[in-house]
Amino acid sequence: MNLTLLGINHRTAPVEVREKMNIPEARLAEAVSDLVHRAGIREGMILSTCNRVEVVTSADDEVDAEPIIRRFLADHHHCDLTQFAHFFYRLRQQDVVRHLFRVASSLDSMILGEPQILGQMKQAYAAARLAGGLSGTLNEVVNQALGVARRVRRETALGSAAVSVSYAAVELAKKIFGNLDGKTIFVVGAGKMSELAAKHLLRSGASTILVSNRTYERAVELAAVFQGTPVRFEELFDHLGQADIVISSTGAPHTIIGKNQVEKILAARRNHPVFFVDIAVPRDVDPAVNELDNAFVYDIDDLEHVVEANKKQREHEAVRAEEIIQTEVHKTMNRLASHEVVPTIVALEERLNRIRASEMEHYQGRLGSLTPEQRQAVEALTRGIMNKILHGPITELKNGVGEPEHVTLVRLIHKIFGLGD
Repeated sequence: MNLTLLGINHRTAPVEVREKMNIPEARLAEAVSDLVHRAGIREGMILSTCNRVEVVTSADDEVDAEPIIRRFLADHHHCDLTQFAHFFYRLRQQDVVRHLFRVASSLDSMILGEPQILGQMKQAYAAARLAGGLSGTLNEVVNQALGVARRVRRETALGSAAVSVSYAAVELAKKIFGNLDGKTIFVVGAGKMSELAAKHLLRSGASTILVSNRTYERAVELAAVFQGTPVRFEELFDHLGQADIVISSTGAPHTIIGKNQVEKILAARRNHPVFFVDIAVPRDVDPAVNELDNAFVYDIDDLEHVVEANKKQREHEAVRAEEIIQTEVHKTMNRLASHEVVPTIVALEERLNRIRASEMEHYQGRLGSLTPEQRQAVEALTRGIMNKILHGPITELKNGVGEPEHVTLVRLIHKIFGLGD
């Protein structure tokens, strides 16, 4: 096993460097094909997202893959990589396995527990397979990383709590309504955060959206994105009663939705609840609205408190996730060790067994006529001696997998015991 990973991410490199090193999804298969056709490289995969670019390879035993990967990146991007050298990190052997497990499980992401990275790694895996870049040890490691990520999702709550304001709005809405199927959203003020919150709410089951903005053209534009209905700002309160969820983010210097207005809306709705997501600063919704039955108002501070609490929950779950990964790394390394040293162990056992059988035959005449019990005892004696001789070399072979001197150890055992290539 000779695994190497060279990469940059959001912690080691600014966005302008990550942009330069980025490889679009459409070109991943072509890039992997170039990588694995370079001398010494057996397998390769490239994970390229907005937050990371990582090239991982499995190479021939005595090959240092790092300079090959650097040359590949320099050729691919037509640049001198020296100027970016200090942004890169290099991992080898077991550290590569652990890193891929953590990345797939979103423990290395900018937002702990985010789900997108698993899909991105699946795409990278598919592209590498398509290019013929995965066929052995690295294929097994990446496939296992995907399995470990699924186990982390299944056995922890790492990704279950919202850690963005827009997702927090969805989480709170679900607590109020149970589910969002068929609910109507009213977006007041067509800002980016309002758009994100509306998008998440619609994905969670809400079916209808209305949009109002002081600039009517912007309301029309955003409504078109969601196949919704634009509402002129001066007609806001004529339509607000239709809404189950109101997302407000205008630039008004004072509140625009007051207690008396909401009281009338609730009466018209026969006291069906209304959820206000007020992400404007200054606030759009009068805090006194919260005093009304079936009116629920959450401002930006409320949402950020939810986000902060959820981040702490994810950090707690991450401890359990790290324990799962540690166990899986250990199991994977043991499995890879057995794969790698089996041919040498089998050859060693066969070599010593042939010597033992040859010597038994050589001394058969001197031993005279042996009873079946005596022959069985001699067989057991010689096999016991052979196994004791084998125990040391086999243990060292298994324990040494992944260590820099392992290749030398394997060759030394082959030479000492005459095992050939």
